[in-house]
Amino acid sequence: MSLSLADIEHLFETRGHAQYDGEPVTQLEHALQSAHLAERAGAGSALIAAALLHDLGHLLHDLPGSPTLAGVDDVHQYRCLPFLRGLFGEATLAPIRLHVDAKRYLCAREPGYLQGLSPDSARSLQLQGGPFDEAQARAFEALPYAGDALRLRRWDDAAKQEGAATPGLAHFLRHRASA
Repeated sequence: MSLSLADIEHLFETRGHAQYDGEPVTQLEHALQSAHLAERAGAGSALIAAALLHDLGHLLHDLPGSPTLAGVDDVHQYRCLPFLRGLFGEATLAPIRLHVDAKRYLCAREPGYLQGLSPDSARSLQLQGGPFDEAQARAFEALPYAGDALRLRRWDDAAKQEGAATPGLAHFLRHRASA
């Protein structure tokens, strides 16, 4: 079942005020900051939408608190995809699907990246398979949208600033590329 834009807005309004576990921002603040960073970087609408919606899967489950503390990977990068397919094309969906693999890639390829992860992101990394090995990193590099997923990952990492000013949700919901 696909979500409508009104459904997405309602989901953020009703569940987005939950704390982004282990971070000084809510789920909604994190989404808005990610999208704002993408917009400021000159990304196109499809990638701005991906930045806004990349963690929507966290809002679609009923797991209490931080699943990583219970040793659970909520596979949020996949959970939201069936709900978004009716509204968004591959240029939005692929970076969402790949943003966890982008973290695994950066941990393998970029010195110091792993050490800079937040505690919750480091816990989830282990549940998600840990840093890529060489073959996995090369395979990731060859994927369509891998570059966009890496850009999204950078915005994701930076979008955890308490009190950061951003435009509101309606501003970013206008960014979409139809399926």
